[in-house]
Amino acid sequence: MKSELPLITTNRLLLRVAIPEDIPQIIQYFTINKAYLTPFFPTWVDGFFTAEYWQYQIEQYHLELIHDCALRLFIYHQINPKEIIGVVNFSSFVRGAASFCNVGYSLAEAAQGYGYMTEALKAGTEYIFQELNFHRIMANYMPHNRRSGNVLKRLGFVIEGYARDYLLINGKWEDHMLTSLTNHNWKP
Repeated sequence: MKSELPLITTNRLLLRVAIPEDIPQIIQYFTINKAYLTPFFPTWVDGFFTAEYWQYQIEQYHLELIHDCALRLFIYHQINPKEIIGVVNFSSFVRGAASFCNVGYSLAEAAQGYGYMTEALKAGTEYIFQELNFHRIMANYMPHNRRSGNVLKRLGFVIEGYARDYLLINGKWEDHMLTSLTNHNWKP
């Protein structure tokens, strides 16, 4: 199954679907960055930081990919392909007349400010548009999360609206800016 999984490379990064051997690195990523990520995440579910939870998640991620429902990628440095520095999740695939998906992402606190998320999202969106032939990708961010808004703006995402109490983040309903990017090379 490994050979069938997408591998997206950039000048500095690798983006790929997790395999069971990645579980210790996944747990390490979220454990080290828990305090940093908590204000931007839904409430951590019971067992989130356990190998059992991630074994199940990885199986689900593979099934989502097989059934054309989602593409969930972990971000690695090319120079250290064992250490996870972030996550890019393309989810809620809708085909047919809509042809869109959502993207969500996170980056390690220590990896902030180096352009990694811009690089990873650029490569991921190109894959979604060119290889999976989606017409539109939607991304939403909390108005006070300027870093996230700036990344999306750099990549050409356009603000389309403001949604009050949009997502339950860290136990509180948070407003979000709604953005999207359109694939101008989409083919029927």
